[in-house]
Amino acid sequence: MKRIRQTVKTENPILQASQRSKKQKTFFYGSSFGKSHLQTLMDWGTLPLHVVLHIFQFLPLVDRARASSVCRRWNEVFHIPDLWRKFEFELNQPATSYLKSTHPDLIQQIIKRHADDLQYVSFKVDSSTESAEAACDILSQLVNCSIKTLGLISTAKPSFMNVSKAHFASALTVVFVNSKSLSSIRIDDTPVDDPSLKVLVANNSDTLKLLKMSSCPHVSPAGILCVADQCHGLRELALNYYILSDELLLALSSEKHVNLEHLRIDVVSENPGQIEFHTIKKQSWDALVKHSPKVNIVMYFFLYEEEFDAFFREETPVTHLYFGRAVSKAMLGRIGMNCPRLIELVVCANGLQPLDDELICIAERCKNLTAMGLGECEVTCRGFIEFVKMCGGRLTQLSIMEEVLIPDNDYNLDQIHSEVSKHLGRMWFPDMMPTW
Repeated sequence: MKRIRQTVKTENPILQASQRSKKQKTFFYGSSFGKSHLQTLMDWGTLPLHVVLHIFQFLPLVDRARASSVCRRWNEVFHIPDLWRKFEFELNQPATSYLKSTHPDLIQQIIKRHADDLQYVSFKVDSSTESAEAACDILSQLVNCSIKTLGLISTAKPSFMNVSKAHFASALTVVFVNSKSLSSIRIDDTPVDDPSLKVLVANNSDTLKLLKMSSCPHVSPAGILCVADQCHGLRELALNYYILSDELLLALSSEKHVNLEHLRIDVVSENPGQIEFHTIKKQSWDALVKHSPKVNIVMYFFLYEEEFDAFFREETPVTHLYFGRAVSKAMLGRIGMNCPRLIELVVCANGLQPLDDELICIAERCKNLTAMGLGECEVTCRGFIEFVKMCGGRLTQLSIMEEVLIPDNDYNLDQIHSEVSKHLGRMWFPDMMPTW
């Protein structure tokens, strides 16, 4: 006789609660409401265009191009003009550079579909002439552009200088003529010339605010003077010392001209003794500062010691000074006497004579000094502490190599940290030379 197995029902409240919970979850995700809700959350193609556009703006170009192939809607976003306002063309040759390049097909697509959308454009090229010429070829095709800022950047040696002057000037002229609203131009280390600048002025004089063109050997003082005479809204200018003139400073100081905010001057000599540096009159400097009292005048010196004779013989309103090569004690002494507006001073090398007196003179007379950097120089510990004591807490940046400091009868290297920290009002240590 078969036994009938009886099912015994258990009344376990914990087990029943667990089963109800599982059923509820299954119901939510399995019901029509659950499916549609989840579908809505995961359907990226239905996102509003402005949301997708915002996301695309954070993506690198390659990822943006890949995303554009996901669906038709995203492809439409990929071609929205706002995404093409700012673009950097990267042009590198595989044989000479490890950096990635903008794909040629993409470049052609930009020229055909988005040339009139471009506003903030830069070209970054490697050391090869081919890359610089390719940049010029692209510039020549931007006939419908409305560019506001243009930058030509050489990542290694100045490859644009290897391009023929006629080819470069022709390409640049296309942009200068067609844009008519250029406000910022960075064309350092290029063969730009005076006729090109005249075209720039003729078409963009009302909008130009920034011009950086250091190391442009084909530009004359008359060429840059033409820019200053006509571009009354110019606020920032960077150039080489050889095209700086009294006439240029007076043009920048005219009543029609806005206040200049930043003037950068590169003073460079590759072959000592072959360049005779002229002197700018004190009256011209005074006129500029009277017209633009808050102007920052930055000078970068790459000279040999015997070439400094023309500088700082009279009061000069320079605010930032950087010496990339050795500078003499006499030169530093003149800086202390004749640079009352000095804010920052960086000296890479000096020699084997202590600079105590020169630094103390600078601390005493340069009341605006807030930053100092010393490389291969020598200063006694006592002299350095006296300099810091005179400057006090206004020295917000103080970078001194430990090898610069010479122990004396008053202080040694172990004591200088606490003494300098006391006068600065914050913890300070000298910089250490890496030992790798």
